[in-house]
Order: sequence, then structure tokens, then C-alpha cells
Amino acid sequence: MDRVFEIPEEPNMDPISSLEEDVIRGANPRFTFPFGILFSTFLYCGEAASALYMVRIYRKNSETYWMTYTLSFFMFSSIMVQLTLIFVHRDLAKDKPLSLFMHLILLGPIVRCLEAIIKYLTLWKKEGQEEPYVSLTRKKMLINGEEVLIEWEVGHSIRTLAMHRNAYKRMSQIQAFLGSVPQLTYQLYVTLISAEVPLGRAVLMVFSLISVTYGATLCNMLAIQIKYDEYKIRLGPLEVLCITIWRTLEITSRLVILVLFSATLKLKAVPFLLLDFLIILFEPWVKFWRSGAQMPNNIEKNFSRVGTLVVLISITVLYAGINFSCWSALQLKLADRDLVDKGQNWGHMGLHYIVRLVENVIMVLVFKCFGVKVLLNYCHSLIALQLIIAYLISIGFMLLFFQYLHPLRSLFTHNVVDYLHCVCCHQHPRGRVENSEPSCDAEARQSIV
Repeated sequence: MDRVFEIPEEPNMDPISSLEEDVIRGANPRFTFPFGILFSTFLYCGEAASALYMVRIYRKNSETYWMTYTLSFFMFSSIMVQLTLIFVHRDLAKDKPLSLFMHLILLGPIVRCLEAIIKYLTLWKKEGQEEPYVSLTRKKMLINGEEVLIEWEVGHSIRTLAMHRNAYKRMSQIQAFLGSVPQLTYQLYVTLISAEVPLGRAVLMVFSLISVTYGATLCNMLAIQIKYDEYKIRLGPLEVLCITIWRTLEITSRLVILVLFSATLKLKAVPFLLLDFLIILFEPWVKFWRSGAQMPNNIEKNFSRVGTLVVLISITVLYAGINFSCWSALQLKLADRDLVDKGQNWGHMGLHYIVRLVENVIMVLVFKCFGVKVLLNYCHSLIALQLIIAYLISIGFMLLFFQYLHPLRSLFTHNVVDYLHCVCCHQHPRGRVENSEPSCDAEARQSIV
């Protein structure tokens, strides 16, 4: 995991009076080798190669359905990846026929990776030289609990390299939740009903699992950067490790439960899963319709209303894909200018995990009661218990992160303990609530982290 120096595409040039707060001149940003870009490209190529290999094996064995679904999941995610890179780099407004052609044959990530490496090598050779084109960037930073405004110069080459990193972060999420999640779920289902694990399928599942975990980890990092765009944020190894364990346990337990539930009910499980996905998909649009707001028109200045609608639908599909397998760490708000709710919103997070926990318990009970022919050599009760415990442990790591490891937890109006304590206060009788409200509010104001 490379530590990325995040730079917005358009620097914040709002004038800030030196009388209000002092501006500290920061050191010029250091550029690092784009390991994240290389790793994302490796995952893309590995998953693509293993998926195409399994398509060839399924076709050779006359397993038409397995071949069709495997190829469909790969093609859909690959096309969305190409569109994401084209949109972020704004290639449609540039004269780059070679890049568009490489995206057309699904090799866009490889070309972009080579471009980023070449840009890094160019910067490395010119290290120490001043660039003719620079811009000023201002970010807030917490030092000893106090906000400090830092200003530094950013060269054009470093900004271009940062744009490549941002593009690959979004690409990794698209690949993870629109490609790797359905691919991993389906390959686990095929393995379960066929009772065999060939090497090619195992390699495909490993690549998909790594891609999903990496994408979910990046999802948390991007959510923090979007919510606190004014702040300069750094995540240490301990924070990244906590997020990785939390997301790995959450996603693996959820996907295994979905596979066991589907293998138990087969086609009868489709309406339940489809209804669950559609509720997540249409929830932002229902809130948007009820708010009476107009469609945002600041997504891309060259887009028509149809283009804006296509982008919003794509974002909504990605949002639903993330929330179907794990928490998205952001609440989509189509009526807002930034398309996301930047509040902490503990209630939305708590509601998500409560609903998912109830769903998982129901699906596990269905597997335990009716999954006699699925896993004959294993104790179904033990499997069900282990899956629920794994999901609860993931929630524990999530609470640990927000309570103690969040980089900007001192900015929270309420932390996890405050929220849980206030929820418990509201459950007491009315008389006791009135007596305990002052202490509850006092603890909330202290915001002990």
C-alpha cells in the first residue's frame, strides 16, 4: 500500500486573511513510486487472465452457463474500468486516438500504468530542478489538537502523477464491487455445487478476494478524503491494518453466507437477493425525488443532461454494489452538490449494520435448517456460528477504528461511545431520561476519544 500524497485537481485558491489564521509554508511534496497503480494493474491483469482461462475450461467441458456468467462478469467490470479511466482523464475532450483504442481493446489500465511510471521516472531525473508551472495548494492539518493551515507549491508533473493515482483508486473500486464481488460469489457457488476446486478457479477466486479487500480498504480512505476535503490526511500502518482486517472479515463472511443461502434455495433465493439489491439501488433516487431538488449540473461542464443522468446512474449502481456486500462508508445524496453527505451520520452506519446482521442471521438459519445436501461432511451449526461471529468481529474492528484510530476523530461532535450511550439513555423511562439528559449532553460535548 503506497502512501499517496493527495492533491485536488483544482487547488483551493480562496483568499484567507492572515488575521484570521496563520498560514504555514509547507515543504514541497515528495513524489514516490506509484506502487498502488502497479498493484491495481497487476490485479486487473491477473483477474482478467484467470477469468479468460476459466472461460476456456468451461467451454471445453461444455459448461455453457458457467462460461457465460464468468465471461459476463469479467466483461462488465472491464468495460466500466475503461470508462472510469476515460472519464477521470477527460480523454473525450483530448486528441488521443491511441489511448482510446487501447481502452477499446480493454488494455487501457496497462497503458495508463506505463504513462504513470514514465512520468515518475521523468520527475526522478529532474529532481531538484524547479518546474516552470506551479500552483499553490492549501490544506488544514491537526497539530497537537489545533488546526493549522499549510500552504505549499505543487508542480504540474506531480499533479499529473496524483491524477493517475486518483484514477486508479476509483478504478480499483469499480473492479472490486462491479466485477470481483459477483465473480467471487459465483465461483464459490460453482465450487460448492461441483464439490471440486481446480487450480484455475482457485487462482481466480484468490485474485477476486484480494481485489475486493483492496477496493474496500480504498473505499474507506477515499471516504475520509471526501468528507474532510479541507484537511491533509495521513493513515499510518496501524490504521490501514485495522481497516483491512475489518473489511476482510466483513466481506468474506457476507459473501460466504450469500453463497450458502443461494446453494440452499437455488432459484428461490433470486427474488430475495434481487429485492435487497433494488432497495439499495433506488433508495438514493427516492430520497432525491422526495426532496424536490433539481438534478445537479456541475458533474462535468461538457456533459448534457443525458450524460449527467448516465453518470448518476453509474454512481448509484456502484453505491448499491458496495452496500450489498459491505458498508460504503459514505451516504449518497443526489440532491447535494457534492453527491455525498459529508456528515458523520452514525445513525446511517448503525442502521446498515443492524439490517445486514439481521439478513445474515436469517440466511444462515435457512442454510442450517434446509442445507442438508450442501455440505454433508461439515456441521452446519458450527459453520453458521463461525460466520456470524466473523461478522460481529468485523463490526468490532469497525468500532475500534472510529473510536481510537480515525485520523480526524477529534473533529467528531460525538464518537462511538457517546452515540451508544445516548441511544441507551433514550431507552430509559421518560422520568429517568429527563434526569440523565444533562450528563449525557455533557459527555457528548466532551467528546472523549
